[in-house]
Amino acid sequence: MTISRRFALTGLATLLLTACVGGGGGFKTDYAPLGTDVTGGWRLSDVRVSVPNSLVISEQETLVPDADIVWREDPLGDRRAQVATIIKAAVTKGARGLHGSRGVIIEVTVTRFHAMTWKAEQSEADWGVHNIRFDARVVDAHSGAELLPMTHIEAEFPALSGAKMREARAKGITQKSMITAHVANTVAGWLGIGPDNRNTFQRAGN
Repeated sequence: MTISRRFALTGLATLLLTACVGGGGGFKTDYAPLGTDVTGGWRLSDVRVSVPNSLVISEQETLVPDADIVWREDPLGDRRAQVATIIKAAVTKGARGLHGSRGVIIEVTVTRFHAMTWKAEQSEADWGVHNIRFDARVVDAHSGAELLPMTHIEAEFPALSGAKMREARAKGITQKSMITAHVANTVAGWLGIGPDNRNTFQRAGN
């Protein structure tokens, strides 16, 4: 490695560690887990996702845009609709283990969906976080009665960048597939029908 390239990478790492670390570098996947005594009788009827207009969207190709929604893998278009589609698929996948007799609807309100920009993904620094947060409540599918009040769920996990992401893409792994899998596992853990997915980590990211 040339001296100039080493200094460039060192400078990038310093920038990421000093200017791009969210919450002091601490991230987590967290939720208030439910027991099967609560969810054992539930059967998923539908997932309804809302992405509020108040959430700020960024299309800036910077390392860490200051926005609530950052998404690049779908073509330029309605980012709120794209995010809603991803979250609905993930929550549906995570809740598919509900096999009770009472039909329920999981209502989700997205509060943050900050994935990696192309510039961030292509960086050779080992860094980055997929920062996904949402609120969820459960209602009876027939009566609309609230079975579980709104609860906050955080589904943050380390992203891939540089050579690691190129290797992943060569295997068909994308930001979307990783986010979908992590949110699904988080929802399954939250509902008590899968392993506990809660975790904390330190990483330079958004």
